[in-house]
Amino acid sequence: MDTFDFESDCHSEAFVNDGINKNTSVNALNLVPRCGLLSAKKRGEEEYAGAKVGEAVVPVPFEVVKDSVNGVLNEKVNNNSQKENENQLSSSLEAKEDPFDLSNDDSQEMQTYKPLKRKLNCTPLSDEVKNAENKVSMTQDSTDTGNCVSATPFECSSDDNGLSCQDNKRAKTSLRVTYVHSEELKCKTNELIRIEKRAELVHSLIRVYGLLQYVELLEPRHAEESEILGFHCSDYINCLRGIGSCSDSEEISDKLSSEAEGYGLSYDCPQQTGVFETASLISGATITAAESLLNGSADIAINWYGGWHHAKRDSASGFCYINDIVLGILKLREKYDRVLYVDLDLHHGDGVEEAFEMTSKVMTVSFHKFSTGFFPGSGSLESVGTGRGKFYTVNVPLKDGIKDAEFYGVFCRVMKTVQEKFPGQAVVVQCGADSLSDDPMASFNLTHVGLAKCVCFLLSWNLPTLLLGGGGYNFPNTAKCWTFLTALAARRKLPMDIPEHEHLLEYGPGYDLSTSVGNRKDCNSHEYLSHVVTTVCRNLDNV
Repeated sequence: MDTFDFESDCHSEAFVNDGINKNTSVNALNLVPRCGLLSAKKRGEEEYAGAKVGEAVVPVPFEVVKDSVNGVLNEKVNNNSQKENENQLSSSLEAKEDPFDLSNDDSQEMQTYKPLKRKLNCTPLSDEVKNAENKVSMTQDSTDTGNCVSATPFECSSDDNGLSCQDNKRAKTSLRVTYVHSEELKCKTNELIRIEKRAELVHSLIRVYGLLQYVELLEPRHAEESEILGFHCSDYINCLRGIGSCSDSEEISDKLSSEAEGYGLSYDCPQQTGVFETASLISGATITAAESLLNGSADIAINWYGGWHHAKRDSASGFCYINDIVLGILKLREKYDRVLYVDLDLHHGDGVEEAFEMTSKVMTVSFHKFSTGFFPGSGSLESVGTGRGKFYTVNVPLKDGIKDAEFYGVFCRVMKTVQEKFPGQAVVVQCGADSLSDDPMASFNLTHVGLAKCVCFLLSWNLPTLLLGGGGYNFPNTAKCWTFLTALAARRKLPMDIPEHEHLLEYGPGYDLSTSVGNRKDCNSHEYLSHVVTTVCRNLDNV
């Protein structure tokens, strides 16, 4: 098979950041991209339609949003670097297909992206989109413009005048999005040690941006015992229930405490009052989200409270008590024969991998840091599953310092091959935010834009998709990331400035949606990444 030309693949995505000062943090959302994320201050307010917080806008395709994220780092490159990058991009496109090229004419020259023109020139429009356009035009004179993002799966092609929908292709309707939330779920999750008050920040930011009006709110339920025991063993669950039922941690007997330590309930997973009820409700929320995909009421389901991927069948691990992801996948398997699981967390999704490493019905793909002494220590390139599930486990081990361009270059190549070899019928994505550059884990140099590119790539498959939370210990940045992904799923554009609300001070000193690019040394050489991707693709040839 062909080897992976890493440098060519990365440059072909038009996501080159070589011209950026490596010693300077760059606010990704503060740069002017080719579409979606607009800067009124830099472009002139007269050039763009205004938008109120959470207000509907004329949607643009997922491909357009991808193009916007592709160009998000290019604005601060100097003229010489821009010319060099364009030459590299042009040469790479000749040798390899650009997955975000909107043109159907191979001979057509690349056009400078003009976001407003592309949005307004999308014809024909559905009634829903026409109404949205009218609403924007009525309010643009009295509202402020911010950096924004929007998307919808219209079939479009580019021409000299911008983007226009092809006459022979019918525009698709907007996807339906469900969002699982309740005050009880938020309050219980807020009390969990290690992530105290994170749930409050995430939900409040989504709420203040007005996104709740564009999603269907679902009330979660507790996972039933039969659902939990569909994966976890009864002895462990009984012990967890016993720990959680104590009204005070001091009431936990020495005998019960000793037994609990045998089930992993110790330092990484503290013995906490009410932990079983909380974990059960989080798991029930993920199951509720999965059910909305099963019954056809949603195309995308979101549960940012979930994503606890380390929990094992008979033990807690990595601050995960009940593996809600496994329970959600098992629920999806009631209807879908093949389910794809993609893990974007900094840590390896070991609990989910172990649950399905012997089946060919669920493929697990994990992009994570792999280093000696780094938790959980699993997820090597050689770990490919066993028995009937051999080669249905995909691990992409990465080293410290990887940036958006390199991460997405690897992600795109691997997931293209996965899509070819494993035509999944539903997708589950763990969107852990601990890989962001400002996270206390201090490992990768990613921004939320890099993660959004990956999620956007998966959403473009138009499969039932379950989006879950996970790690993320810089709480304001985690809230920004998941709010951004919620807007992406709901096809809404967001003002750059964070609206005033009770937690505004948490987002200082910038008070905007940007996350900075890290400047840690990238330990991922081109040779190493080429080896990883080539090995993964070779293994997938056996599927």
